[in-house]
Amino acid sequence: MHKIQLNAQIPQEMADLRLDQALARLFPDYSRARLSQWIKAGEILLDGQSRRPRDRVLGGESVVVDATIEDVNLSSVAQDIDLDIVYEDDALLVLNKPSNLVVHPGAGNRDGTVLNALLNHCPDLATLPRAGIVHRLDKNTTGLMVVAKTLEAHHHLVDAMQAREIRREYEAVVHGVMTAGGSIDEPIGRHPVERKRMAVVASGKPAVTHYRVLKRFRMHTWVRVRLETGRTHQIRVHMAHRRYPIVGDPVYGGRMRMPPNASAELRECLQHFSRQALHAIQLAVPHPNTGEIMEWTSVLPEDMQQLINVLDQDLQEAE
Repeated sequence: MHKIQLNAQIPQEMADLRLDQALARLFPDYSRARLSQWIKAGEILLDGQSRRPRDRVLGGESVVVDATIEDVNLSSVAQDIDLDIVYEDDALLVLNKPSNLVVHPGAGNRDGTVLNALLNHCPDLATLPRAGIVHRLDKNTTGLMVVAKTLEAHHHLVDAMQAREIRREYEAVVHGVMTAGGSIDEPIGRHPVERKRMAVVASGKPAVTHYRVLKRFRMHTWVRVRLETGRTHQIRVHMAHRRYPIVGDPVYGGRMRMPPNASAELRECLQHFSRQALHAIQLAVPHPNTGEIMEWTSVLPEDMQQLINVLDQDLQEAE
């Protein structure tokens, strides 16, 4: 368990606010939901008394927080798994995730994940939600991820993600020839029949994806994608919804599209591309301590570079 002990006084200007609202302003490093839990558990006292989250404050009351945060990751074991860390300081780290690596333990992947590797790299992450992981990448999506190293940094980064202050850009190779870039503003939720899949559904959560063309090939397009929201499988679902599924996507990819008279090399490359051709290439976040915007870029992995080179060669030979 991780102990939290705080003392403060309610300022007069907060008079008539709900207790949970006042505390959220007093202690911005903790979410209002977490503070409400502590109030209900009697771990926050106002003038020595337990209160309810909805009770109004008068101003001038003393606040004592004596709470605990469960070490939620103790059930996960630390494992010596190599991480490609591109930046690290006391508040955060940024890593470049390879393909075939799951981020969180789950059914079928109890260990051997990014989370297990992070616990080995920095054992103190066991005290943070999801070992400090703020956002995830699918198992076979490569690229940049940010991880918080303190509870305060985690809170700030989660808030920044919700406020759309973290910029995430990806590159992908999709089936089909796009005429131009654009935006997709379609809600995403669970597929109504196939519950392991996501889909564009009216009852889904808002999801916005922006994309632009980097290069067109005979039957494929290399695109740059920027996420405005962060729904599960968002890019994969939105691209497939627009009938431009990502090459190699085993769930949303649909039928293989092969250019006429394709070379043996191109056929081999497309037929055996073993994952979705999607890479988180750029990440920009406001630093939790300073607010300074920090930015990182990752080169395309070798398999995607090879795919683009073969598609480009095919285009040149056809011309």
